[in-house]
Amino acid sequence: MESVSIRDVSLNFGAVRVLENLNLDVMKGEFLVLLGPSGCGKSTLLNCIAGLLDVSDGQIFINGRNVTWEQPKDRGIGMVFQSYALYPQMTVEGNLSFGLKNQGMPRAEIQKRVKRAAGILQIDNLLHRKPAQLSGGQRQRVAIGRALVRDADVFLFDEPLSNLDAKLRSELRVEIKRLHQQLENTTMIYVTHDQIEAMTLADRIAIMRGGAIQQLADPATIYNRPVNKYVAGFIGSPGINFIDGTVETDGAPAFRTDETEINLERYEFSDGMPAAGAAIFGIRPEHIASGKAAADQPIRAEVVVDVIEPMGADTLVWSKLGGQEIRFRVDGQTSLKKGNHVPIGFDPARASIFSSETEMRL
Repeated sequence: MESVSIRDVSLNFGAVRVLENLNLDVMKGEFLVLLGPSGCGKSTLLNCIAGLLDVSDGQIFINGRNVTWEQPKDRGIGMVFQSYALYPQMTVEGNLSFGLKNQGMPRAEIQKRVKRAAGILQIDNLLHRKPAQLSGGQRQRVAIGRALVRDADVFLFDEPLSNLDAKLRSELRVEIKRLHQQLENTTMIYVTHDQIEAMTLADRIAIMRGGAIQQLADPATIYNRPVNKYVAGFIGSPGINFIDGTVETDGAPAFRTDETEINLERYEFSDGMPAAGAAIFGIRPEHIASGKAAADQPIRAEVVVDVIEPMGADTLVWSKLGGQEIRFRVDGQTSLKKGNHVPIGFDPARASIFSSETEMRL
């Protein structure tokens, strides 16, 4: 059953079209992440769902009810913003209960909801503190708790972790995932530009660009079978390697550059073998084997080390293949140095090929 349905939604700011004929179904209990760079329309879409922005066209349904023109307070949602937006003069308990008091909810029910939210978020011991006495991570937990006490069916998160340092972001990612697991049948829609947050939190990811959804799928599909070059380049850290060349179909099908040939006989194409022409070959750094392991791969070459980037658990090596820049991962304890020759190899079945003209996956 759909928890949130978006039907042909468009939004214009004057002559600028921010969202265009967008359709999206979010299933009940699903954790959906809207992912994309600044200006792609992800926060705008979230604000339309929340009722903070009026759509120019289309309809929005929550639990089967048309809420397109309803006020935010009537939509049955809880929202967590990038800024904590806590009342500085109130205690944590006061911040959690303020909205419920304004609704005229009985005192006993307010106390029950505040206690439950505080327990889930592990802020029981902070209820009598004020925001100035809290760390950034604790303040964000309170902000999440303020949405949680509403007992909403749909929770909306607008980049809630972007103000925190890396360690706190990692810790709160786990807490948000645990929260979703505890709140069965609760739908969460989460906006971020951080692909790590998206990959670790989401049941499905909607990657956005220019007010449209480029691909909607589970994280594994997004990572392994990106629908176009844009999605492939946006997901993955470090980013995917792109090699420009041509697909040739005379004789055995192959992808060729001036110095490299990759046999494509084992490759599965979406719509059969594509026509010959310019194409882009994409292979992720972690899918390239090096050293002795390269000998077991169908495609092999020897490259010269150009730059080495130690990253702790592993090391990123920059080199060139067919005259084009390529990166691959090696063990963090590698003894490789600039100028070393190293064998590399990969399986083209783990790669992606895109049309140079349309940039769509072939």
